[in-house]
Amino acid sequence: MKIVTVEEMRRMEEGAAAAGVSLSQLMENAGLAVALNLKELLGNVEGQEILALIGSGNNGSDGLVAARHLHDWGAKVEVYLCSSRSAEDPNLSNVKERQIPVLSTDGDKDYSNLKASLRSTRVVIDAVLGTGRTRPLQGVIKEILQAVSQEKEGRPELFIVALDIPTGLDPNSGHLDPFSPGADVTLTLGFPKVGLFNFPGAEKIGRLEVLDIGIPDNLSDDISLELMTREWARDNVPRRPSYAHKGTFGRVLIIAGSLNYVGAAYLASMAAARVGAGLVTLAVAQSLVPILASKLAEITYIPLPESETGAIDYRAATVLRPRLSEYDAMLIGCGLGQNPAVGGFVRGLLLSSPLGEMPLVVDADALNVLSQTPQWWQRLPQEAILTPHAGEMGRLAQKPVDEVQAGRLKLARETASHWNKTVVLKGAHTVVASPDGKAMLSPFANPGLATAGTGDVLAGVILGLLAQGSSLFQAASLGVYMHASVGEEAKNELGDAGMLASDLLNRFPGWLKRLKE
Repeated sequence: MKIVTVEEMRRMEEGAAAAGVSLSQLMENAGLAVALNLKELLGNVEGQEILALIGSGNNGSDGLVAARHLHDWGAKVEVYLCSSRSAEDPNLSNVKERQIPVLSTDGDKDYSNLKASLRSTRVVIDAVLGTGRTRPLQGVIKEILQAVSQEKEGRPELFIVALDIPTGLDPNSGHLDPFSPGADVTLTLGFPKVGLFNFPGAEKIGRLEVLDIGIPDNLSDDISLELMTREWARDNVPRRPSYAHKGTFGRVLIIAGSLNYVGAAYLASMAAARVGAGLVTLAVAQSLVPILASKLAEITYIPLPESETGAIDYRAATVLRPRLSEYDAMLIGCGLGQNPAVGGFVRGLLLSSPLGEMPLVVDADALNVLSQTPQWWQRLPQEAILTPHAGEMGRLAQKPVDEVQAGRLKLARETASHWNKTVVLKGAHTVVASPDGKAMLSPFANPGLATAGTGDVLAGVILGLLAQGSSLFQAASLGVYMHASVGEEAKNELGDAGMLASDLLNRFPGWLKRLKE
């Protein structure tokens, strides 16, 4: 599913008009889709008290169409005009013809009529401002939205439905006006807008539903940003032929772990195995092999020389290089630690000479080593997936973390192009960007995944998919979606506090089974 900017959405609406789908038809489609979705959400609209807050623009027109349909289905609808509309407005005329009560700010001293309607309604439809207005809320609109927020604070069961976007949310940046009441459900029209996935706005949209309003499919062909969906994942998951052997599903090499971070090696290795890699080999400091072997019975090992207990020595690069041709994909970095010898090992393995055709996943401490190496991307010709969190991305791109977070999508795309690498910028609504400009966004923001080790699991998942033949961009995107979806299942069962990275591991096979079914 494509994700659009305001300008891209406007261009598609113009294209729809050129193809014979007029703006008035799009409004009719949008209002009907909103009404149908609200009917489904409420179970039955007959007798339900619904207040539609209507602005002066197209968003307000969509709201008037929705109000008309809901009235026709038996709802007790009131319309409150937050701004003046033309007396010749056909959508407003259709509402008045049905004798739907229409209130306005005219003569509503201290907004007493509005406040009375808010007290008696169950549902508020926010059709005040759409994607065409991004300036700060002020004046009448601010006062109206403050009244909604106050009613919601005193009566949390008041159900706010935002039409396209919550009023006060910037559809491109995700900036949220402090007077925006947010929404319990956002019914976005045609395509989701970029700002719905950027914070702080993303935290105030509630449940997101994308409604088809009749824009021809071909008009979105040139949009390069997509939302990960379950249907997309089902189409991209690696196939498992019945004649397969372990070599069919790939041999992966994981270079991970140190004395203080033994668990990182365990989590990455188990994740790769649990998503279907045929053979997982763990290259680890030799003193850690007995510890890990007691937990990882199905994994094979390459013991590596140490500079000190549990820290890989720089000489390990010469040990590993002759073995690399045995593997289909490699992961390096999870829990390697910051020992200086480890830095020498990473540079010696990755940057001293090409590694052949084997795709690579670079995570955690290996990323930190790269960030300390000038022009590292020119010395790493390897096809690679980089998996930084915001702090690691800040070090790689030499930017402060708040700047990284303020422009996650833009930065991921720019660095993927500049470095010629696939970039996975982790966090709420993880971004995956490829060097050719394509990008995908995760639909999930799960605080339960904000815990130690979940990044190691993600790196292992991506590696396991690479081993089974997925392309770099496909493996990175599907890995992010799979990891986040399983995280949602764990959150639904356990809650979002106290989840552990290891809670994800045994859920992957079942998730894959259900996806294919």
